[in-house]
Order: sequence, then C-alpha cells, then structure tokens
Amino acid sequence: MTRIISIASGKGGVGKTTLVSNLSHVLTELGKDVTVIDANLTTPHLGLHLGFHMVPKSLHDFLRGDAKLKDIIYYHPYGFKVIPAGLSVNELIGVDANKLQNLTLNLLGKTDFILLDSAPSLGKEATLSLKISDEILLLTNPNIPAVLDILKVAKIAENLNKVILGIVVNRVNRKENELSLKEIEDLVKYPVISEIPEDINVQKSLTARRALVDYNPESPAAIEMRKLGYFLVGKEFNYKQSFLKRLFSWFK
Repeated sequence: MTRIISIASGKGGVGKTTLVSNLSHVLTELGKDVTVIDANLTTPHLGLHLGFHMVPKSLHDFLRGDAKLKDIIYYHPYGFKVIPAGLSVNELIGVDANKLQNLTLNLLGKTDFILLDSAPSLGKEATLSLKISDEILLLTNPNIPAVLDILKVAKIAENLNKVILGIVVNRVNRKENELSLKEIEDLVKYPVISEIPEDINVQKSLTARRALVDYNPESPAAIEMRKLGYFLVGKEFNYKQSFLKRLFSWFK
C-alpha cells in the first residue's frame, strides 16, 4: 500500500524541502521504496537540494503533456526516486497542475511512500497537494505567524478529511520569544511529534549537497529527523550517542 504524505506549511522558509530530502533518505535506509515529488510548481527547490536542477525533463513537462512519467523519474544515489520541477519561470506556461493527481495515481502500488514537498501558503498549489495526499505533516517554526499559518492549513486538511499525523516544529532555539510546544499544541489542536533544533550543520549539508542525516548523522537536527522517519514506519528509535559527543554536550 502506497502512503502519500504531504509536508505542508502556511509560509515559506520553514524548512520543508530540507525535511523532505532527509526523510526520503531515512525511509530508504529503513528499507522503504520512496518517491519524492516537488509539488511547489512556482518556486521549486527540491531539485537544487538533491542535485536534479538541470534535468532533461521535469514535472512541468509532464503537466504540459510533453513527457511521460518514466521520463521525469530520477534515481538519487541514496536510493530513492525524485520527480523534480523545472526552475525557469517559462516552465509554468501551459501547465495543468491538476494532472499532478494523475501522476500520483500512476505511482500507487509501485512505491511505499510518496512524499510531496508542497508549496507554501494556502493557494491552489498548496491546496492541490493536500487534496491528493492521504496524510499530512504540519511543519512550522516556533513563532506566532508560522503557527497561525499551519492552523489554517490544518483546517483545510480537516475539511478535506485528511489524516493529520501531527506537528513538526523546526529550528527550535528554546529562546524566550519562542512559543513552547504546549502553546503550539493548544493553538493548533494537534500533537507535536517532532522537535528539530536549530543546527548549523543543516546549512553545511546544503552547501555540500548532501542530506544532513548522511553529512553529519550525529548532529542534533539529524537525530531528530531520523527519529521522525522511524515514527512514520512505526519503529522504535534507539540512539546511543558516543561518549565524546555526550561529554561535549555536557560541557556545552
């Protein structure tokens, strides 16, 4: 059975593409067949993150009717499949976004997970990602604007009768001006299932064009992303940090 999960937020810059890239790697390591789709048609970044920004055919070609599904599936060295969107603004000409649902229907039964890197905001692209998904991960940062935006996303998902897996809070610093996890849960009415800390290694991994969970698997954010991947497949995550790492954390 194929699970279609949309990683959704109400605003840009919260870390959707980074999370999608790393979850794809973790789920593949766990033995799952994973296909990740850049469903952000106007400002796509997934191809940039994963090294598929200069491809012969992209999702936009499929949505225009200029390519078949097999032409736009690319295999990442980590083992998962990527369907990138085109970067040029001209790629939007003649695109029928509704064909995205046909694409996912054609993948049913052929992959274990379809992860959608959805568009930010509450526009047609973002709503389409919610419509074609079975399950939703709400991604936010611990500030009021971002949390209020995912509250709106949650309401739309509820109206579409989608399963909301929970809230992922990214870039947590634990500063006084941040919302606490309880405050976020009280506002959105869903549990926080993952708390990913602010981590300088995230930017370093992006520069290196590698998933953080591969670039620095013992970094704080990598550990939390891996833990989230285990949660999605229903496995218990047991992590034992090296003695030197524990010692460094204690002194810090």
